[in-house]
Amino acid sequence: MKKSKSYILLFVIGFLLNACTYDFIVKEELAPVDPTVDILFATQIAPIFTSNQYQCTSCHKTGGQAPDLTVANVYNSLNTLKLIDTTTPASSKILSFPGSASHSWAKLSASESQLILTWIQQGAKNN
Repeated sequence: MKKSKSYILLFVIGFLLNACTYDFIVKEELAPVDPTVDILFATQIAPIFTSNQYQCTSCHKTGGQAPDLTVANVYNSLNTLKLIDTTTPASSKILSFPGSASHSWAKLSASESQLILTWIQQGAKNN
């Protein structure tokens, strides 16, 4: 009897864990990103984190919570904390962390996510 209750409990827990979905990326019409055109970090990627749109720099500033996402330090901070993975770009933490439970208000749009992914695929240069 105890075994059957344990199996039922495990089944329910497993079902609940598999039923959860996490949408890290806001759904929108995705404009294709041309992978042959270089994506510039300074003008296309950094503003995603440094602008007031997501208010990242209210906490992630010099002397604040890591990573430091101020304009002067954003590239070095992302690399120092290994949030960018150029060997498997899709698994880069920078793509999944915004929108996590602690950052639920800061979901990347699909176009921002695609732009960041393409930049990482191009080598994540500080250009």
